Amino acid sequence: MFIEMKVAGIILDPSNNVPVLILKDRDERHTVPIWIGIVEASAIATELEKTEMPRPMTHDLLRNILRELGVAVERIEVTDLRDNTFFAAIHLRTTGGALVIDSRPSDAIALALRVSAPIFVEERVIARLGSPEEDEEASKAGKESRSSPVFISNLTPENKFDKAKWAEFLEGLDPEDFGKYKM
Repeated sequence: MFIEMKVAGIILDPSNNVPVLILKDRDERHTVPIWIGIVEASAIATELEKTEMPRPMTHDLLRNILRELGVAVERIEVTDLRDNTFFAAIHLRTTGGALVIDSRPSDAIALALRVSAPIFVEERVIARLGSPEEDEEASKAGKESRSSPVFISNLTPENKFDKAKWAEFLEGLDPEDFGKYKM
């Protein structure tokens, strides 16, 4: 089962200054943070801000090619989370039928924004991210949550992720913070 999401914004991870793409569902019950590269963050921020570039950037080029070929982007889906890596699929409609193309979520979302395609996240991906309530209950019970913080890349003993602090950080974000794309 998939949940439709919107791009809430891009922020910088306060621990390492890596861009984090924030997806939220319509009711804002679920937040999905996806760590992305600076180039991908710039491509997404450019579209969110509706910044006109003098020449087509990579995702604009892809949109233009698809348009000229008569191919429609029906939707994108964030389908999995394995080994700290998110997976996505771009669903295309061609005159010959439907195609599903494997993609990085950042590229799929950059394209989706340019063609106004809906963005969906698989429920099991959201479940793997856990919720602040689950983490708090697990902490009180003295055990680890069944939803481990697998979405952080490059975890080491020196930068171990504190899931409760991150949840607190996400919940405390002001919508104004999402307008800041300084990278």
